[in-house]
Amino acid sequence: MTVKQKDASIPTLPLGAQISRWIGRNLIRIYMVFAFTYLFIPVAYTFAFSFNDSGKSNLIWKGFTFDNWMNPCGAPEVCSALGNSIKIGLLATIFSTILGTMIAFAIGRYAFKGRSASNLLIFLPMATPEIVLGASLLSLFLVFQISPGFWPTVLAHVVFCVSFVVVTVKARIASLDPRLEQAAMDLYANEFQTFRRVTLPLVAPGIAAAALLAFSLSFDDFIITNFNSGTVTTFPKFVYVSAARGIPAQANVIGSAMFFLALALVIVGQVVSRKRKVS
Repeated sequence: MTVKQKDASIPTLPLGAQISRWIGRNLIRIYMVFAFTYLFIPVAYTFAFSFNDSGKSNLIWKGFTFDNWMNPCGAPEVCSALGNSIKIGLLATIFSTILGTMIAFAIGRYAFKGRSASNLLIFLPMATPEIVLGASLLSLFLVFQISPGFWPTVLAHVVFCVSFVVVTVKARIASLDPRLEQAAMDLYANEFQTFRRVTLPLVAPGIAAAALLAFSLSFDDFIITNFNSGTVTTFPKFVYVSAARGIPAQANVIGSAMFFLALALVIVGQVVSRKRKVS
């Protein structure tokens, strides 16, 4: 029997069966394409309309221009709102990272009375709806005769960012090998030296990830900020107020720039981690 005769004797599947087999083999890839398309359509829309020659309204495409990127502060109050968001985000990140890291070390490393209750209380701000948390914090400030404004907003952001910091850092602490610290102490390092030279460098990636998460949550928050900011306008509040008449193209510029900056940080982090694994 020749090779051609042998190949001709192999039955071919019907077209429908071939399509079903191909879909079964590539189902995850198809799902991934649809999922990323769904996620990045708003990002693509924001980036595209950052080049819109919109004038006062940015609801309809009117023409292509680079002027918005050349002058991102062209819309009234957009840069002042961005500055407020950055200031509040940085302060909330610093305070929540320091406080959350200490809580994570306390819960993750030490056994004490009330540890289980502390773990439960840490998750409450994460599980509480933002509208409830924002209204509760506003009521608390008013009881103590504290007017809504910049610093009440910072304190409110610290309240809900701490929980995320604790969870992130505690997960990193739980993955540490205690034998590394024991080896350092066997080499005559005291507790402070062991913490500074062994523990802190190992926990640092978790702390950095928690800080980035806290900043993104603070910068992006609208509901809690709207309750406690008073007359202070943050970038999310500016976007919300401007949405009725069309978000200014300059706001799209800032949003696109923040997205690409976050993407660059993620890529740099992945490259650095791969280099460390190779070395």
